[in-house]
Amino acid sequence: MHPASTDLWIDRRGFAGHQLSMTFSAAITRSPIPYDTDAARDATARFEDLSPDVRDVLAGAAGCSSYLRGLMEREADWLREALAADPATVLPAEYEALRPMGVAELKTGLRRAKGRVALFAGLADLAGVWRLEEVTGALTDFADLSVDLAMKGVLTRDFERGKFPGQTETDLPSAGGMVALAMGKMGAGELNYSSDIDLIMLFDESRYPEADFHEARSNFVKATRRMTALLSDMTGDGYVWRTDLRLRPDPSVTPVCLSMEAAERYYESVGRTWERAAHIKARPCAGDVAAGERYLERLRPFIWRRHLDFAAIQDAHDMRLKIKEHKGHHGTRSLEGRDLKLGPGGIREIEFFTQTRQIIAGGRDPSLRLRGTVPALAQLAKTGWIPMELAEELTTHYRDLRELEHRVQMVADARTHALPTTPEGFDRIARMCGEGDTAAFRQSIADRLDAVRAAAERFFVPRVAGAETPAADVEEPEIVRRWRLYPALRSARAQEIFERLKPDLLARLNAAPRPEEALQAFDGFLSGLPAGVQLFSLFQANPNLRALIVDIASTAPALASYLSRNSQVLDAVIGGSFFSQWPGKVELARDLSQRLEATGDYEGQLDVARRWQKEWHFRVGVHHLRGLVDAAEAGRQFADVAEAVLVALLPAIQETFAERHGPMPGRGGVAVGMGSLGAGWINASSDLDLIMIYDAEKTDMSNGPRPLPAPTYYARLTKAILTALSAPTAEGRLYEVDMRLRPSGKQGPVATSLSSFDTYQHEEAWTWEHLALTRSRAIAGNSKVAEGVERVRLSVLSAPRDAEKVLADVRDMRRRLAEAKAQEGPLDVKRGSGGMQDIELVAQTGALLASAQARRTAPQLHAAARFGWLTHSEAEQLTSTYRLARSVQSVGRLIVDGPLEVDALGQGAREVLARETGQTDIQVLIEELAARRAESAAIIDAVLERMPPRAKAGAA
Repeated sequence: MHPASTDLWIDRRGFAGHQLSMTFSAAITRSPIPYDTDAARDATARFEDLSPDVRDVLAGAAGCSSYLRGLMEREADWLREALAADPATVLPAEYEALRPMGVAELKTGLRRAKGRVALFAGLADLAGVWRLEEVTGALTDFADLSVDLAMKGVLTRDFERGKFPGQTETDLPSAGGMVALAMGKMGAGELNYSSDIDLIMLFDESRYPEADFHEARSNFVKATRRMTALLSDMTGDGYVWRTDLRLRPDPSVTPVCLSMEAAERYYESVGRTWERAAHIKARPCAGDVAAGERYLERLRPFIWRRHLDFAAIQDAHDMRLKIKEHKGHHGTRSLEGRDLKLGPGGIREIEFFTQTRQIIAGGRDPSLRLRGTVPALAQLAKTGWIPMELAEELTTHYRDLRELEHRVQMVADARTHALPTTPEGFDRIARMCGEGDTAAFRQSIADRLDAVRAAAERFFVPRVAGAETPAADVEEPEIVRRWRLYPALRSARAQEIFERLKPDLLARLNAAPRPEEALQAFDGFLSGLPAGVQLFSLFQANPNLRALIVDIASTAPALASYLSRNSQVLDAVIGGSFFSQWPGKVELARDLSQRLEATGDYEGQLDVARRWQKEWHFRVGVHHLRGLVDAAEAGRQFADVAEAVLVALLPAIQETFAERHGPMPGRGGVAVGMGSLGAGWINASSDLDLIMIYDAEKTDMSNGPRPLPAPTYYARLTKAILTALSAPTAEGRLYEVDMRLRPSGKQGPVATSLSSFDTYQHEEAWTWEHLALTRSRAIAGNSKVAEGVERVRLSVLSAPRDAEKVLADVRDMRRRLAEAKAQEGPLDVKRGSGGMQDIELVAQTGALLASAQARRTAPQLHAAARFGWLTHSEAEQLTSTYRLARSVQSVGRLIVDGPLEVDALGQGAREVLARETGQTDIQVLIEELAARRAESAAIIDAVLERMPPRAKAGAA
C-alpha cells in the first residue's frame, strides 16, 4: 500500500484539473507485481504496441486479477484508445453514449459500460493514476447515472400510456416526482468495486390529487421493481449493480417505493439512531433530485438534533456489538479470512467513529454535516472535536484499508471484504499492492487494524462514571430513593446511565462544603428535568460537567433550577469556547445574525435566538459564579447579550413584517434602551426597558400587499417586536419587556415619531421622564434615526431648568417610592433609604442639573460633583455604596429566585457573596451594608435640600 498524503481531504473529482492534457502513461506512479507470470506474459504480448510502463501495469493487473484479465481481453481495442486519451475524459465519453438509449438498449449498454468503468478505474487505481477518492467517485458517478437512466427508462413507457395521472413525457426529467436516495457508500460518493447500491425509493405525493394517490403509488412500486431488475438481473453480459432497498422505513411491511409523507411520519415517530446515522450519507441521486433535497431538508430535525447527542455513543456501541455477534467478527489476531469492513479494526469502525461524532455535534454545527468519511474527519479536527493527529491517522488507515478492500475484490469481481485464507492468496494480494515481501505486508495490515481497533475501543466503550478518579463508596441518603420517580428517570435507558453516574455524583456532592444543602439543591435540579437520557449521556462523556453541576447545585439553586429547565445550554460548555475571552457585543450580534440568516423560517429564527441567548446567559452566570468575572463585568456582559439579541433579531422581525405590509415608511425606527439597559448594565433576571421611536410623517404609507399609514405601521411593528422578545415558544422566552417609560406612559402610543418625541420632551415631559432620559440610549435600528434621538436627548439635558422645581419633584418621587414598597430584609439592596434606587435617583438628578451626558450611575455622580452640587467625597461615598449594593444584587439574582433572605442562603451561596463583596462572612456584610446605607441616606437627605451653586448664582 502506498503512503497516504498528509492532506485530509480531496474531492472525488478534485484531480480532474491536474489531468488536463495528461495521458495515462504520464500519470503512472506505481505498478502491481505479477503473481501469475503466464497471464502477465500474455497481457504483455497482447499490448506489445503500448509503452513499457503501461505494459507493466497491464501485466501486473492481468497477473493478479482474473477479472481484470478477462475485461482486458474483451475490451482490448477500446482499452488501447482509452489509455491513449486524457484519463479525465474516458468515462464521461462512455456516459454520454448511454444517455440516448432506450430500455432495451440500456439492458446491454449499462452492462458493457460497467465492465469498462471497472476496467479503467481498476487500472487507474493500480497504477496510482487516480487517488482513492477519484476511483470511488468514478464508480459512484456511474451508479448515479445507471439509476437515473434506468428509472427514467422504465417510466417513459408508463408516461406514454398515461399510467400516472397528469404526468406526460415533459415530466420525465423530474420522473414524475420519483426520486432515488443513495445511501451508504453510494450516498457518500465512496462506492467500491463490488458494492451493492443501497437506495430508498420515494415519490412526492403532493404532485398527485388525493383521488389518484393509490394508483400513483402502485405504479411507482411497479416501476421500482422494473428498474431494479434492469440493474440487478444477471444476463450473459453480467449485471450492473446489486440493488438493496432494505434501508427504507420498516422494509418488512412497506412497499419498495414510499410516499415522502409516509417516510417522514415514520422517522418522526419511531426513527432510530442507526437510521439517523444512515441518513448522514443520504443523497438524492436520480429522478426528481430537487424534490429529494426538499425531503431531506424536512428530515433535518430528525437527523441532526439541536443539542449535543452523546447518547448516540452508546447506540453506536450497541450497533457494533450486534454486528459482531451477527457476523461473528469478535476479537482475533489472525488475518486469515479477517473481514476488512466489519471485523475488529476494520473500515466500519472508522465510519462509526466519524458518524457518531457527527451525530453528537452536527445539530449545533452545520459544517459537520458532510457525507464523506475523509472530509468529515477533517472537519471534526478543524472544529476541535477530535485531535488533528487522530484525524490524520484515521484518514491514512481508512484510505489504505479501502484500497486493500479494492484489491481483494478485484481478484475475481468477488462480493467480499475478507482477506485471503491461504498463503498463496496473501502473496497474490501483496503483489497486487506492489509489495514483494508478504511477511512485511501482513505485518503492516495487522498493525493498521490494531491501531484502528484501539482508537475505536477508546471512543466507544462506555466510560464508567468516576473512572478518571474512582469515587469512594457513599451511602445513599433517603432522598436518593425517590429519584427513580422523577420524569428524567422514567425510562430504563435513563436509569441505566444514571446508575453508572450516581456513585461519582454522590461522592462529589458529599465533598461539598455543606453536603446536605448540595444534595437538596441537586434534588431540585433533578426533579425539574423533563427527560434524562441525553443529559446523563452528556455527563457520562464529560466528567467536567459533573463537577460543574455539583458546583452550581451547591452554590446557586436559582441557576440550578434554570439549568434543569434549559439543560441544553450545557452543550455550550463543551463547545470549545465557553471559557474563552468575551467576544463583545459587536461580535455577539454578528454571530447571532449569521445563525438567524442560516435559519429558514421566522418561527425557527425565534427559537434559534432563544437558544443562543440562553447559552450566553448561562455562560455569564457560570463565569460570575466561579469568580472569573466580577459583578460589574457580569452586568456589562448580560447587557451585551441583550443588545446583541436586539441588533440581530430586529431586522428579522422587520423583514417578516414587511412581507405583508411593505418596507418601513420614512427613515425607519430604533429601539431605545432605558434604565439599566440604557446604562449598559443589567443582572441575570432583568427586564428590558425599551421605547420605540421612528422617523416618518403621519401621511407616509408603507408600500406592500397591505399598506399601512406610518403611525399604524410602527405601532403594529412594535407589537410584533414585543411578541418576538417576550412571547413563550417551545424554547421559552427571551426577555420580559417594559415600555412604561415611553412618552405619556401607558396612555401613550407604543411607538412614537421622532418629531413627537422631540416636542414631548421639550414641552410636556415631567421631571421623572427627563431623569429617565439621562440613561436612554439607541440600541438597534436605523443609525440616522438613532442620531436624531441622541440629538433630542442632549438638547433636553442641556436646556435651562428650574433647579428648585427639579429638587422638589425628586423629593416627592423619593417619598412615593418609599411608600410604594419598603426594603425587604437586610440584603434587599435596591429599595429603601440609601439603597440602589435612592442613589440612582440622586445620580440622575445630578446629571440633569449638570447637563451631563453620562448614562451610568458612577459617572453621573462624579459629574454632579464637578458641577458643585455634590462634594467629591460625597460622590465617592455614594459610588462605593452603590458598587457594594450592586455586587450583592448581582449575586442574589444569580443564586436565588425571589428575595435574597439570609436564612435561605446555603454555605456555597454565602461564600460567593463574601468573595464578591470582599467581606469575611454574611453577618459582617450585613453590618457593612447597613452602615454604608445609613451614610448614603444622610448624604441624599442633605443634598436633595441643597441648591446647586449655579442655580444660587442665578437666583442672586
